[in-house]
Amino acid sequence: MTHKFQGSGVALITPFHEDGSIDFPSLETLIHHVIDNGVDYLVALGTTAETPTLSTKEKKEILAFVIEKAASRVHVVCGIGGNNTAEVLAQLKEYELTKVAGLLSVVPYYNKPIQEGLYQHFKAIAQATDKDIILYNVPGRTGGNMLPATSLRLANEFKNIIAIKEASGSMTACMELVQGAPAHFAILSGDDDLVLPQIAMGIKGVISVAANCFTKDFTNMVNAALKNDFEIARHLHYKMLQGINLLFVEGNPGGVKAVLSEMGICKNYLRLPLVPVSEGTLKKIKEYLS
Repeated sequence: MTHKFQGSGVALITPFHEDGSIDFPSLETLIHHVIDNGVDYLVALGTTAETPTLSTKEKKEILAFVIEKAASRVHVVCGIGGNNTAEVLAQLKEYELTKVAGLLSVVPYYNKPIQEGLYQHFKAIAQATDKDIILYNVPGRTGGNMLPATSLRLANEFKNIIAIKEASGSMTACMELVQGAPAHFAILSGDDDLVLPQIAMGIKGVISVAANCFTKDFTNMVNAALKNDFEIARHLHYKMLQGINLLFVEGNPGGVKAVLSEMGICKNYLRLPLVPVSEGTLKKIKEYLS
């Protein structure tokens, strides 16, 4: 069965000008670049977008802009999540989501809720919207891990919870999710370097950072793997592996912005507390790209 969010989703960066304002022309260039090179859907306001540094007004402007420039060529997913459940529910009412195909909602961070707290948080979100929901488990950022049993409990109880971006890096957790998933629920990778083996064991696709910059090779790899053409997929995986590792060696999105800057798609500016990658890493990135 083909799933709505099967294949390659891209977690879009937010380009900035030197003064810190949003560089909308570069964002438009990026949107056209990733769509023209094969991504299946766009994710606005995810982690890679430096969303914690954006104001509410800026978030709404970016979402509207991404929807406009995508022009219905691909689905648009909006990141709406947080560690204050009431605030997340308020955002569901406040944001213009009519043309949004789904929501990406991260596991609550910092508070460190137990599994029952995670269940109740996502239950409240699922009951507050008719939008399709992609859960987002990323323990390295949130400080808490949503166990497969909790994710599957949510998937089985709420039909609008239709996928999870699993970025725990645990192949065992991914296998438990794939094995226990109801028919409507897709397991998506959140780890670009693991996508190939994860698809081999039943994952339906990925929400990717690398798809911002290595777009054509990355989407071709995912598509080949989904068709069980692992010879082509394996070739592309190893072609990109060093580059993918360089994207994350000093944190995301520092690496991907450095690559996109070298490609001429945007400038290499981030908002504090994030900073550009070091000269040493930038040199390695340039050597890889050459």
